[in-house]
Amino acid sequence: MHAVIGMPRAKNQVLLRQKSQSKMELKEKIIDIYDEFFKGKDPSRDNPNFWDEFFLLKANVKYIESELGNLSTEKLFKLKETINNIFYHSILCLKDEYPIRIINSLQTLCALVRGVCKGRLADHSFDIINILMGFDSAESLLQGMVQSLNTVLVGDFSVSLKNLTLRFLLVLATITDNVSQNTLMEYMMINSVFETLVAILSNPVSRQDHGYEAVLLLAILVNYRKYESANPYIVKLSILDDEVALTGLGWVISSVLTNHNQKYQLNTEDPSKGGWFTTLSSMVGHMFVPESVEARSRGVEPDNAILLVLYEAVHLNRNFITILAHNHSEPVSPTPTTPASPKSPAVPSAAQKFHYDPNSLEPLMNIQVTFLCYCSIIMQDLKDPQRYSNTKLCLIIISCIAEDQYANSFLHDANLTFRVPIHRAPMRHRKPGTDRDVAPRPLACAVLDLMVEFIMSHMMKTLPQELLMMSLGIIHRLMCYQKKCRVRLQYPWKDLWTSLINLLKYLLSNESILLPSQNIFELACKVVNLFNLFITYGDTFLPTAGSYDELYYEIIRMHQVFDNLYSLALRHSTNSGEFKITANKLTNCLVNVRAIVNHFTPKVDSVSAVSTQPSLSEEQVLEVVKSNYDTLTLKLQDSLDQYERYAEKPKQSAFFTALVRSIILKFRRALTVTNLEQQSVLQEFSTIQ
Repeated sequence: MHAVIGMPRAKNQVLLRQKSQSKMELKEKIIDIYDEFFKGKDPSRDNPNFWDEFFLLKANVKYIESELGNLSTEKLFKLKETINNIFYHSILCLKDEYPIRIINSLQTLCALVRGVCKGRLADHSFDIINILMGFDSAESLLQGMVQSLNTVLVGDFSVSLKNLTLRFLLVLATITDNVSQNTLMEYMMINSVFETLVAILSNPVSRQDHGYEAVLLLAILVNYRKYESANPYIVKLSILDDEVALTGLGWVISSVLTNHNQKYQLNTEDPSKGGWFTTLSSMVGHMFVPESVEARSRGVEPDNAILLVLYEAVHLNRNFITILAHNHSEPVSPTPTTPASPKSPAVPSAAQKFHYDPNSLEPLMNIQVTFLCYCSIIMQDLKDPQRYSNTKLCLIIISCIAEDQYANSFLHDANLTFRVPIHRAPMRHRKPGTDRDVAPRPLACAVLDLMVEFIMSHMMKTLPQELLMMSLGIIHRLMCYQKKCRVRLQYPWKDLWTSLINLLKYLLSNESILLPSQNIFELACKVVNLFNLFITYGDTFLPTAGSYDELYYEIIRMHQVFDNLYSLALRHSTNSGEFKITANKLTNCLVNVRAIVNHFTPKVDSVSAVSTQPSLSEEQVLEVVKSNYDTLTLKLQDSLDQYERYAEKPKQSAFFTALVRSIILKFRRALTVTNLEQQSVLQEFSTIQ
């Protein structure tokens, strides 16, 4: 009885062992073939069917990368003909009618490129081209390769195969740390993939599956030698007027940023929702361990890649500015599954490596709202270099938007109102929070709120002067537009004035700490000139006459700050120190502010002297201001409503070079062998063979 019962089990074990052995034999067979090649032999000789059979075997990406990566430069050159041979036949196989062969050829190509690029050849792209395909045949080979890849990307193939194709293109684009030193990109300038990427973005289904990889590749291509020669991708992106494609580009950007915003929201959920015990525990915990900015934003990794795409679109393409005002309410459409093109969600894409999950995104969102919300999260902490560069890129993007005439028209349009959740960092004098209950307002109000928040929350010993100058420049641009077009924005301007005065107070209090390393006079000039713009032209854009009176009231009330600032500037302008010129400029900027203080302060004091109250109320001071405008003499200052328009070159060239380098390094770390092997893809097509 036991023998009868045991027989099937024994047979099953034998069958499993045989099946396992057959798999091992299959695996060993491909490795044996690789070993033959790596020994300099050619197993394809005298075998006309060799390559057809070779690409039916599952490529072992890890083995190829490891073997080639361990070879010295001298040994790689000795294997040049062998590698050329494999590379050549892999490219030919991209035109095969069987998807299984295309997949294995793509995996082999990825492994060859990544293996050869390891070690000492990482920054020698001429040698890489020579070893992979040889200079003589490189142009014709890569032309055919790009044509085949374009065919796959726009054809009726599986999601996984298209993902692998995009990854291979990204592997080619990221072989060197500095993209401009990647000579392989020169062939991609000649043989364009731009139209294919546009087609991906134009299709609602394909942009959900491949949108992130497509825009990442586009951003890298645009940055190839952008300061040295004519880049066709820059030209094509700048003149692209396909509204469907631009909307698709905006949808991908908005989707990724929305995902980041949602992650932050999950990390900062209101503990009161968990009941009274959770609330009490949280309250007691925070009494002893205050919540840090890092803890609140944990899990929200800065995404320089997607911001670079947004920057290039805003900076290069005037047509994209119109997309910023659009609502993206596109439903998530399922990809049709057919026997010839099955979808494989089990295979992680590069986008998932970069935390992109399109299935979890809110369907309705304005790009600008999403972007400003993201900015308020990422700007909270500047300690990490990646967050600093991400914040700088955010401010550059907002600067480009703020100096565009059309963008300003919808930023200030009273008929286009939005609720923008501005997240606020925890500080000593306030709890962390989010502005969610504000009434819908024009987007210019949210931009000003964001700049005020940035100024108020970044007065620190390691003062980010560069970023503060940029935030003040954004405020200046918005005010210039309001003055020029006489737009009376309904905004609480007192919040802005308070933040600017507090910044001046901080500079004065920390003069000894800041001056050895920073020119605080330049920053102070920027602040004072904003006040000068209000003083000189405020009647053209402030919402009411009362707002203009309140401006004077704030200057008079905080006159001590301006007096001390003048004394500081005067002291440094009269010596031969490093900051003499900018200190002298600051004394000139303060002329009208001091005139207001010197004109109104004695009059306020005289009224206060005869008053029965110990101090005058705000209404009484405002009455003094209103009744003494006529005798006030101000100096007309030139160029207050002028600013230097943003130009990437030369000021920001080094920043963007370093930024693209960091994006390339991040992609290479994220792209593991597992991403390239795609075991599930092979399973998909096992039924087709």
